[in-house]
Amino acid sequence: MTHVVIDPVTRIEGHLRIEAEVDAGVVGDAWASGTMFRGIELILQGRDPREAWLYTQRICNVCTMVHAVASVRAVEDALGITPPPLAVITRNLIAGFQYLHDHVVTFFHLRAIADWMDVTAALTADVDKTVELAQGLSDWPGNSHAWFRTVQEKLKAFANTGLLGPLANGYWGHPAYTLAPEVDLMLAAHYLEALDWQREVVKAHAILGGKNPALQTFLVGGMALPVDPDSAVALNAEKLAYLREIADNAQHFVENVYLADHFVVSTEYRDWKGIGERTGNFLAYGDFPMSPDGDPGSFAFPGGVIVGRDLADVREVDTDLVTEEVTRAWYAGDGPAHPFQETTDPAYTGPTPPYDRLDVEGRYTWVKAPRYAGLPMEVGPLARVLVAYARGVPRIRELTDGLLADVGLAVDDLFSTLGRRMARWVETKYLAELIFLWLDQLEAAMAAGDRTIHEPQGWDPAHWPAEATGVGLHEAPRGALAHFVRIADRKIANYQCVVPTTWNASPRDAAGTRGPLEAALLGTPVVDPSRPLEILRVVHSFDPCMACAVHVLDARGATTGTLEEVL
Repeated sequence: MTHVVIDPVTRIEGHLRIEAEVDAGVVGDAWASGTMFRGIELILQGRDPREAWLYTQRICNVCTMVHAVASVRAVEDALGITPPPLAVITRNLIAGFQYLHDHVVTFFHLRAIADWMDVTAALTADVDKTVELAQGLSDWPGNSHAWFRTVQEKLKAFANTGLLGPLANGYWGHPAYTLAPEVDLMLAAHYLEALDWQREVVKAHAILGGKNPALQTFLVGGMALPVDPDSAVALNAEKLAYLREIADNAQHFVENVYLADHFVVSTEYRDWKGIGERTGNFLAYGDFPMSPDGDPGSFAFPGGVIVGRDLADVREVDTDLVTEEVTRAWYAGDGPAHPFQETTDPAYTGPTPPYDRLDVEGRYTWVKAPRYAGLPMEVGPLARVLVAYARGVPRIRELTDGLLADVGLAVDDLFSTLGRRMARWVETKYLAELIFLWLDQLEAAMAAGDRTIHEPQGWDPAHWPAEATGVGLHEAPRGALAHFVRIADRKIANYQCVVPTTWNASPRDAAGTRGPLEAALLGTPVVDPSRPLEILRVVHSFDPCMACAVHVLDARGATTGTLEEVL
């Protein structure tokens, strides 16, 4: 038996350590440890609830707006404030563009280049065959002999410098890489084009939210964006036209590059259909109201709970059934508590760094253990697509069935590492289409003379109740996100964030039940424990929410293989 340690797991947001026992070529047990304390909840205590979004947005600098929208919704729920239609539409657009940006970047820049493609193989690719392959998939202008040759020459020159940056310590030459060299070259070329694309698509956030990255402007009761067709500094016809241009360009890249490349990778790695999903439970809060009044019944992604992979019995979501416990986490306390009653009291009892192993029989992580009705739940794109598919959302069913047929798989094959990636394919295409509907709604409302983007009723603390509680729900790209706020004497008395990666990377609970990520690793084949590529594929499929700037090291700080060694 070999004990494998990956710390830090790179190409994610935050600090994650994975320990696993590999026996006879498969993972027999695994533990996920969040090694950095967050503490935003403590910072918020005693503050004005109307400014909570400003602080919670700093939890993550990858998908910056998700905590802001969950926060304002929590406070609005507590104070009985209903945002006006223009605010609902604008929030949809900001979140929709965030999804497109997030999923494209996740695939090209965080996952494909290290998990599924071998950069070194691209150096040996036949350029003519690469052109034939790429042009057979789409008519993307970049699928040209000149561009692919340029990329290949750039890669060779880059390799010859020896200054390899993020490519220095990949598992190049690993036998689990099975893509043809021509596919690797195509992906490398599109990786570079996606860098330019992602810079352009986030300009929509600058128009609607004021800034990207790091901090977009939200407001309890609506948005702070002025709407006035006659003002150069407000949302006007010119800016609407620019948003449509951004959406057109975004959709063109998604359709002709992202979806095509995604399909090729999914087809090649079909054997991953049976690897990486063992919990069988899925939770989606639902989001993206198609009705400007915010009616949950109109959600593009409906909410629901799936237990035991039973798609015939999707249950309604009840946030009263959400609890968190810290039996195996570095906090004071033990038993499960609802977030309204929960506390965040850090109490580190782990080993003194540097250390070789965690005490996995005791407390071993900063991540709490959320449960729904006592059960661990996977959240994220797969949960959203499964719930929407089971509830019969027509476009989701059409896209999912079409993709499965093209790849040669069945619905049950979605319960896997492969399924998580395919679910991102489905919802990226879906949202690339919906953005135009929301732009139509925004344009129609403005043409009808609607200028109201903020509801001031309830803004004045003089009208607040002595105590109030509220829940703010949002389907972030990484999954079901909930903010729970308790307000007393016009200040935040308690604030708890139950985030997607808390669900997915949760430790064992008091009953010893593993969280989704830990369970998913069981049975994962590992060809070479010194280069645990397969473990990273499963972990990364959950897209744990970290800048891609850290090289992969083993537990002693040694490199895990360099490009020069492979070449």
